Amino acid sequence: MKNLTDKKAIQALVNTAVESYAEGFKARHEGEVDNPEGIINMKVHNVFIEALGKDIQYYTALVRSLDSSLGNMLEGLAINIAKLSFEVKRNVEGQLKAEQTRIIAELLEKYKRHEIKPSAKDYQVLRSFAGKDKAPIKRHDSDYYLIDKETDAHYLIELKIGGDLDNKKARSEKEAILEQFAILSNTLPKGQKIQIFFATAYNRFGENKPWRQERVRQFFADDELLIGKDFWNFVCQNDKGYEWVLEAYRTSAHLIKEALDSIKKTYLG
Repeated sequence: MKNLTDKKAIQALVNTAVESYAEGFKARHEGEVDNPEGIINMKVHNVFIEALGKDIQYYTALVRSLDSSLGNMLEGLAINIAKLSFEVKRNVEGQLKAEQTRIIAELLEKYKRHEIKPSAKDYQVLRSFAGKDKAPIKRHDSDYYLIDKETDAHYLIELKIGGDLDNKKARSEKEAILEQFAILSNTLPKGQKIQIFFATAYNRFGENKPWRQERVRQFFADDELLIGKDFWNFVCQNDKGYEWVLEAYRTSAHLIKEALDSIKKTYLG
């Protein structure tokens, strides 16, 4: 019975998110058709794309807008789903000790040089500074800071929709989440479960296929990854979560297609 209740609640959130997204996407772009500074109109000035024809010019501009805004919708959807099982926060605030910052910097340098492979064991030393010398308060915005309502476990998740990061960005993502880990270590009771993850909304190599984003793997261990299916199952707190989300999305996806058809007619006639 609980599975059925969870499925209905999750799929209702998906349907609502897709419907709202389709309506908003359509209204925004159609409302800007005569605005030279509108999203699509500002993206059609690439003369090398223009030479390929008006249709191609329009589609390339629209696809870039669709890809970006759809990612934002999925991020918001995941937050709303997570609220069914977790207390959801969007920032971490507390003391960050200078020694912790030094340890993080040294660790990241070792990852960069391939001196060691990433492991959750590497940064547990950051938990040993609670109660020591006071330090300035630092605030970190977080994609997802989730607190399990039943176990009181704390999870920090950095979500990149497709996970396509260069080496520099992968390093900065790990640095940010390790600083959040250190802040929570200084704030929460000793022994409190704190776990960090790098997540993607889908596997860009294909679901059930190996995720070969080596620039990310250089800084994140296998057990710190929530890729595609694993991410949705985690935020849904059910091993069928990904299946439920995709089923509901595919049922409602026609709304986005209809919005795209309407926008096309508005811009191309």
